[in-house]
Amino acid sequence: MQKILIANRGEIALRVMRTCRDMGIKTVAVFSEADRNALFVRYADEAVCIGPPESAKSYLLGDKIIDVAKKLKADGIHPGYGFLSENAGFAKGVKDAGLIFIGPSAEAMKMMGDKLSAKETAKKRNVPMVPGTEGAIKNLEEAKKAAAKAGYPVLIKASAGGGGKGMRVVEKPEMLEEQIKTASSEAKSAFGDGAVFIEKYVKGPRHIEIQIMADNHGNAVYLFERECSIQRRHQKVVEEAPSSVLTPELRKKMGECAVNLAKACNYSGAGTVEFLVDENLDFYFLEMNTRLQVEHPVTEMITGIDLVKEQINVAMGNKLSFCQEDLKINGHAIEIRVCAEDPANNFLPDIGKLVKYAPPKGPGVRVDDGMEQGMDIPIYYDPMIAKLIAYGANRDEAIRRMTRAIDEYEIEGVQTTLGFCRFVMGHPAFVSGKFDTHFVNKHFKPEMLLREQNNEDQLMIAAIAALSFTSDKGKTVHRINRKNTDGANITINGSGVSNWRRRRMN
Repeated sequence: MQKILIANRGEIALRVMRTCRDMGIKTVAVFSEADRNALFVRYADEAVCIGPPESAKSYLLGDKIIDVAKKLKADGIHPGYGFLSENAGFAKGVKDAGLIFIGPSAEAMKMMGDKLSAKETAKKRNVPMVPGTEGAIKNLEEAKKAAAKAGYPVLIKASAGGGGKGMRVVEKPEMLEEQIKTASSEAKSAFGDGAVFIEKYVKGPRHIEIQIMADNHGNAVYLFERECSIQRRHQKVVEEAPSSVLTPELRKKMGECAVNLAKACNYSGAGTVEFLVDENLDFYFLEMNTRLQVEHPVTEMITGIDLVKEQINVAMGNKLSFCQEDLKINGHAIEIRVCAEDPANNFLPDIGKLVKYAPPKGPGVRVDDGMEQGMDIPIYYDPMIAKLIAYGANRDEAIRRMTRAIDEYEIEGVQTTLGFCRFVMGHPAFVSGKFDTHFVNKHFKPEMLLREQNNEDQLMIAAIAALSFTSDKGKTVHRINRKNTDGANITINGSGVSNWRRRRMN
């Protein structure tokens, strides 16, 4: 391939483009009017505006994107994640247009992208399953019987899509009908498919996923696991690799299950098989994501494999550049999602201008972003600003580096999840590895961040008082420059000998 169109935006578009440039491949960006000045648009070799800000009028216009690719003589299309990345119709349309879709076939995507079809395939492959319905709920009576058989609480889930949309926990039978209607309506709005199913709600679960990679020559491998249990609204905020609870034997067993699923549908490219792991370390198939994951960098850090490069090589018809025996875990990596959200207000999305934006640097720190100082956070898309990744020789070092990186990350103008992630890094449950998907409900309250803010205020006042002294001649030898308390700069000795920057971390 000589030229690839990236059918996405933001940090993932930029991340794919960088690998393309490493490989000597030209890139094409498609963008909405809201992204006209975005970094990924400026970075691409060519860029075409495809419509207004709304996704339905721009990034979800598969036929228009394919038309742009053909006119600019692109060889293939990389979908990133989100938008059209798991749309089997789009994958087929790309192929029918004579272009290469950098991902699995439409047939594999349809089989594994639909949760019900994926569950059926997993069952045939003897992968452990969570008790529940084998198909979409047809009526309320069927739902009542299935829920009673599985035992309350149960989980209602959308057959199509993910990201926590169309998902509801039902604690009692009298709540079932209303929650089914709500979940189905939300699924219809988000994915165009209102089908939902029921499964047993596993208490105290860990959310652990296996990264797989396969080619078109029958080869498939697993690149170990990612722990994704720190979530809000069923959406991940902190991910790490490897998990702190998996044994080598369990890792191998889960990995082999994931590879078997991939082979069952003649899968090619990058994919992720997700599992729930209970308190007894029994695991259950959850779903398969037929695309690159947001959290793929932690896998890259511990394996040394560029997953996007491997995706492109596989799409060009090449064999995998490695086999299972070549892979091993090196060190530990943690990723946090830096989102424009207010953790003190139920993680409500925030909008505004990035008045100050300075990502951290230094050993073991990687930032995948698509923003820069002065840019506005669009209201039309996911509020993620960046992904911050920290790598260390072991988990303790990775946590320390992540803590340092969070403290160095300077963002002003919008509320972000940095404060919450800083809270997670220091919490005993996370540090000890003894946590599950209920971490937020169990351990986090908004006032905790406000209390931390008040403590910082007291520290600053104490620092000012301690440094206000004079020499024996009565002349001031330390000068303090102070602005307002939000983002204040305090300069000691006037000459910038040391600086103490305080900023709101949430």
